[in-house]
Amino acid sequence: MSEAWEDGRERGTSNSISGSARFYGPTVQARDIHVQAPAPQPPPTPRQLLPVPAHFTDREEELAALDRMLAAQEPPLVVVTGPAGIGKTTLVSRWLRGHASGFPDGQLYADLRGHAADGPAPPGEILGRFLRAFGARAVPVDVAEQASLWRSVTADLRIAVMLDNAFTAAQIRPLLPGGAGGLVVVTSRRRLTGLRMDGAEFHQVQALGPAAGVELFLRGAGEDRTTGELPAVRRVVSLCAGLPLAVCLASARLAARPGQPVAALADALTPDGGRLAALEVEGEATVRKALDASYAVLGPEAARLYRALGLLPLPAFDSLTAAAALAESQEWAARRLDELVEANLLEDLGPDTFRFHDLVRVHARDRARSTDTEDTHDRILRRVADRYLQTATEAQRLITPHQFTLSRTYAHPSPLPAPFEDDRDALGWLDARRGDLMAVLRLAAERGWHTTAWQLTDAMWPLFLRLRHYDLWIEAHRIGLDGARGAGDREAERQMLNSGAIGLSAAGRIADAAEWYDASLRAARDAGDVRDEGQALLGLGGCRIAEGRLAEARSLLDRAVTVWDACGYPRGVALARILLGEIALAEQDPQRAVDCFSRAREGLLAVADPHDAARALVFLGRARAVAGDHATGVARMEEALAVFTASGAAHWQARTWEMLADTAKERGEDTAAEDFRARALTLYEQTSPADARRLRDL
Repeated sequence: MSEAWEDGRERGTSNSISGSARFYGPTVQARDIHVQAPAPQPPPTPRQLLPVPAHFTDREEELAALDRMLAAQEPPLVVVTGPAGIGKTTLVSRWLRGHASGFPDGQLYADLRGHAADGPAPPGEILGRFLRAFGARAVPVDVAEQASLWRSVTADLRIAVMLDNAFTAAQIRPLLPGGAGGLVVVTSRRRLTGLRMDGAEFHQVQALGPAAGVELFLRGAGEDRTTGELPAVRRVVSLCAGLPLAVCLASARLAARPGQPVAALADALTPDGGRLAALEVEGEATVRKALDASYAVLGPEAARLYRALGLLPLPAFDSLTAAAALAESQEWAARRLDELVEANLLEDLGPDTFRFHDLVRVHARDRARSTDTEDTHDRILRRVADRYLQTATEAQRLITPHQFTLSRTYAHPSPLPAPFEDDRDALGWLDARRGDLMAVLRLAAERGWHTTAWQLTDAMWPLFLRLRHYDLWIEAHRIGLDGARGAGDREAERQMLNSGAIGLSAAGRIADAAEWYDASLRAARDAGDVRDEGQALLGLGGCRIAEGRLAEARSLLDRAVTVWDACGYPRGVALARILLGEIALAEQDPQRAVDCFSRAREGLLAVADPHDAARALVFLGRARAVAGDHATGVARMEEALAVFTASGAAHWQARTWEMLADTAKERGEDTAAEDFRARALTLYEQTSPADARRLRDL
């Protein structure tokens, strides 16, 4: 008796032949008697893709991008990545279902369980399942043999294979089919960059836009359920940060509470600490669980950095900030950041700039609060605050060395280098990081780090002076003034009053500026600080000029000159003479103005203050042009413009262009005047909206 089995890839053919007869299935032969068992039915063409939820929304651009990827090269391997809850599985399922006709031999699906508590699925488990889907009944035990048989079985087939929730490239390679007709699409929370050497093409799934998020929410909750509450719906969607999973959970929560208004749901989602808890629905995969699974497979050092970054009040961060947070090297931080990016827990904005997805940031902060002590949190935040203070101080030293006069104290001084080498790059850093600097400043105020608050405000002076972000200038100095008073530092208090008053005055808030200068003058006299007294008098003189009270202004400025002459502060004397020159111009006395500006410039060059010397020079050029020496005046203004352009002082570039425009207009050069005015307006729109409005109204 003999028994023969064959798995037969070609369905409908005989398994044994005797003469002209065909026999299917097991054959039993005894002498001349043949018994043919009924042939087993061939397995159906596998169509294993997950169903697409009825609420699938938008994603036209994502689907089109995948279509282009397929059409361009017909890649055998596509990797679709993104953070937990972003909708990778649904997107790929929808895309592959739309291409079912292109894969007539089947579409297979496997969940590789990349973040399961009991570990990812081994390749052998998936290979066995796939082989059985094509009729194999005896699957080899050895994984290498399974992979070899899988490649043989699929060599001539046109199939699509979806490998969902992968964890490593090693999981994928044994599952790649043979032949050029098979497409494999992998989804993963990790980048799986190792698959590049296997020819993979990569697509990063983006968060839903606001309109698509609202549509998804309405489909889940029901439009009748949200009638009249569209603003609250938009708020809920915004708090879900574009994660389809979060939006679906929020709509499910609302649907389960028929009497709850959408606004109440929005209120429940607003506190960061409770947002993930509010997005839990019994029996459903939640955002918290998905992120917990991603976090669980991180190495201990990457997990420590993840928690630390979650505490920071920064919208984005670089490797130096990450290194400072944990007192590690920049190289250490870069490796850990790469691990977090690979796990899709951080977004790489490049170059050397990273950020959290909003709900991932909430999760990272929750993990920090549940894992680390408050003392650990405090050290992390103080290190980062000190790092920003130290870097901003170095920028101040490079850009405005004459105004770097107050001390610095650090709880955790950092050995990390500054990310710039010259004053122009330092100003660029201050401007690019102004949001971070303000966030750290607010953090210092919240935590009662009074000295850090006023010192950081002082270190940001070049940013305010050169680029004129008036709203930040005023806010920072209110915080800095409170910090100086909280620290009991009277000298710092006077500095905050003077610097803040300059910002108020530049922003056109003259009455407020005069009030701060008056307070500074009283404090300086109480302390017997003659130099600060001169600074307050200078500021009050500027306020009087702005109010058109020129005689009072001249008296105050003359007193400032006298005070500073007496205490030996030539730079202050020169600054006062710039304002005295402006008064002379306003009084239509250009020769007196030329004298004031010339002496001011000489004094500022003598103390090596190139920026303020250029300010005196541009006014000198304007005064010479008004006096009738047009060629010399224009040449001086252009010389000053070159200094401002080289240093990146956008506000003073605008002021110079405006003076050149006025000069050209007076000469009847209307075309040139319009061109110069347009250049000034463009720069004012970046630095001073009030000046931009003034110029447009002329």
